[in-house]
Amino acid sequence: MSVHLDPGTPLRATPPRRRRGRRAPGRPWRSTFDLRAMPYLLVSPYFLLFAAFGLFPLAFTLWYSLYDYDLAGTTEWAGLGNYAALLTDEDFWNAVVNTLGMFVLATVPQIVLALLLANALNKKLRGRLLIRMGVLLPLVTSVVAVAVVFTQLYGRDWGLVNWVLGWFGADPVSWRVERVPSWIAIATMVDWRWTGYNAIIFLAGMQTIPKDLYEAAAIDGASRRRQFWQITLPMLRPTMIFVVLNSTIGGLTLFAEPTTFYSGNVDGGSQGQFQTVAMFIVKQGFREFDYGYAAAAAWLLFLLILIGAGVNFLIIRRTTR
Repeated sequence: MSVHLDPGTPLRATPPRRRRGRRAPGRPWRSTFDLRAMPYLLVSPYFLLFAAFGLFPLAFTLWYSLYDYDLAGTTEWAGLGNYAALLTDEDFWNAVVNTLGMFVLATVPQIVLALLLANALNKKLRGRLLIRMGVLLPLVTSVVAVAVVFTQLYGRDWGLVNWVLGWFGADPVSWRVERVPSWIAIATMVDWRWTGYNAIIFLAGMQTIPKDLYEAAAIDGASRRRQFWQITLPMLRPTMIFVVLNSTIGGLTLFAEPTTFYSGNVDGGSQGQFQTVAMFIVKQGFREFDYGYAAAAAWLLFLLILIGAGVNFLIIRRTTR
């Protein structure tokens, strides 16, 4: 069938078809709210909680540190007096030295052992899932139970560690009386509890490294040790920075392990030989009831964490190039 058009009949232009997905002009206010405001509304609970339990305590503690408070509730403006007193307080500097000493003894072996453990777990092993789950068992163990066990291990007269040292002719060590031995004992508690946690984080980072890099290196004749130094460590730099910063914060705010090592006392030994800054803050705030002094010590600890995190960040960036 053929269709004949009259030459005198004008042709009408066909209106263009509207593309699918394009909204008509005059978009309803509900759709505008969904696209622009709803994402902020969904994430707002986090920021509200952070403002209530994060920013407000920080600001309130800073304000507290500028006053002298006592148990009766009387306040007196002190300005920077609390900070000046802390800088000349021997007990505070003793706590700082103890914190830094235990931090170094715990963090350095912890990261090295976690790297080696993660590298071993990254290989093909039988029962890898069970082994990886077993690595996290120390993390879920109660801190009190860990302290009880390690207190028995480091006992002076009947402790297992002194018994083993006696095989080599060493004299019994008073682990809770002497300064450096107490640091070592507490550092082993920290390492036993957190090494597996950091190893799992390193393992997750290792599994994101492309296998093609290892295959190409193996074809070029690179040994596994060289692959670890030339491929694994440089590719793990972001993960390592996270682990180091996290360990820095945890190590400089150490509280649970040394407190339970001394039967829940925040004195840190008879002479404060292993009292940390966190223990010093709790003692000043909740035993001496000097809240302004404790708040000032907390802000100095915050400054110490920032300095430690910055130094470790620069070290990791330079060593993993």
